[in-house]
Amino acid sequence: MKTIIKYELVINEALISALNYHTPDEQINEFIRFFGRHIGSDRIYIFEDCKERHCTDNTYEWCAQGVIPEIDRLQNVDMDVIKWWYDTFSKGESIIITDIEDIKEEHRASYDMLKAQNVRNVVVCPLRYKDEISGFFGVDNPPKSDYRGLTTFLDMIGTLLISFLKLRNSFIKSNKEAKLSSYSSLSKIYASMYLVDVQTKRYHIIKMTDQIAEYLGKDFKMGEYEIRDDFCGHIKNIAEKMCTESQLQESLEFVDISTLEERLLGENSITHEFTDKISGWCRSRFIPVDYDEDGKLLHVLFCIECIEEEKKRENRLIYLAQTDLMTGLCNRGSGEKKITEFLKEKTGGLLCLIDCDKFKSINDTYGHSVGDKVIIAVAEKLQKTCRDSDVVLRLGGDEFAMFIPGMLEQRVAEKFFERFFENIRQIDIIEMQGKSIEISLGACFYNGYEEVSFDQLYRKADRAMYQSKKQKGCSAVIYGEEMSNFIRMQPGQL
Repeated sequence: MKTIIKYELVINEALISALNYHTPDEQINEFIRFFGRHIGSDRIYIFEDCKERHCTDNTYEWCAQGVIPEIDRLQNVDMDVIKWWYDTFSKGESIIITDIEDIKEEHRASYDMLKAQNVRNVVVCPLRYKDEISGFFGVDNPPKSDYRGLTTFLDMIGTLLISFLKLRNSFIKSNKEAKLSSYSSLSKIYASMYLVDVQTKRYHIIKMTDQIAEYLGKDFKMGEYEIRDDFCGHIKNIAEKMCTESQLQESLEFVDISTLEERLLGENSITHEFTDKISGWCRSRFIPVDYDEDGKLLHVLFCIECIEEEKKRENRLIYLAQTDLMTGLCNRGSGEKKITEFLKEKTGGLLCLIDCDKFKSINDTYGHSVGDKVIIAVAEKLQKTCRDSDVVLRLGGDEFAMFIPGMLEQRVAEKFFERFFENIRQIDIIEMQGKSIEISLGACFYNGYEEVSFDQLYRKADRAMYQSKKQKGCSAVIYGEEMSNFIRMQPGQL
């Protein structure tokens, strides 16, 4: 998730920085310069293909300090030299070479060319226009840990670069037309885009999705740049129709032009996330375009992008970061955090540590796959015994923990242990041929009066667990005020 957030921020900031320049060439050079400096690489370059000459030319290049430029020597490069690159591109894949020595035998010409440029590793993505490959965009010697994450975002950058290159071609014909086209091209990454005059509230509709236009009963087409009045009224109308009721007021406050200059002060952009009735999760963004000589904000870009898939990926990453994948329980980090939150609020309860007796013997006798089944079965019985409000986590291996808020009486705890042990006795692993699973449990009450840390409770419960391990069969021991004051319980004694 950190890699995804890192590159997204770099791309947005690079785009904003590029828009501060007037010509497409300046914008492209600034874009790759910004991107290169912030990800940490030796060289970033753009190659554009000439199908008539069957060659490709290095048209743009950024080099880190101390790296020798190669752009002058990389003109009219025969496409056959890197034919295997294009073959890979045609499969919808990018080039990822983690060590050029790996291609020395199979692709000698490419190896020699890269070796001469002091390239150790490289990531290259195709530039596509109208479903055809028109060149490529590459990063020499990127950070080794980011190959896959970098490739994902290079694909997005490729789309932006195609837009810049198209803009460059249009620029030759008309500077004014090219300026408007720049926003249109860049708007491909957004669902909607507006150029807003902050002082007059007039705006250009640069892009509006067909879905939104249909929803509003309007006939807008991308690239028509219709000049309209009352941006605030237009956006308010959209928000009232599309935002969920709970988020409407916050969304309206975000699009308030009267407070925009103050909110953008010192910022490259500001964003707001919300859910709409068509696309789900969306992100709106204000990007400052220009200021007058006195520093007064003149124009902004207002953009809306769909982030539903991003949110799904984010939620999935959060789930993976907080969950023990074998059992579906909280992992140690997330479980301990939840318990700590109860302790900070001084919510009394019972902390239990659970351990499978002779688990190593189960693995040695029946195999680790059976051991995994035991762990999963115990986790299921823990979930069955506990309430949704209880915290159940896997500490690691065959060790579990749970915190039962509100459980402060010994007799209630004894009934809970009995219920848990009864559930454990119902576990039937076919491969174990009727052999029962035995559990040791150490517990410690927290009364909710004094401040206490998770580690302090853990140590007490662990000492109780040590005593429980001395008993045969499923057993539970509750820690008392004195180490000699343990309450021991075994099935049949509860």
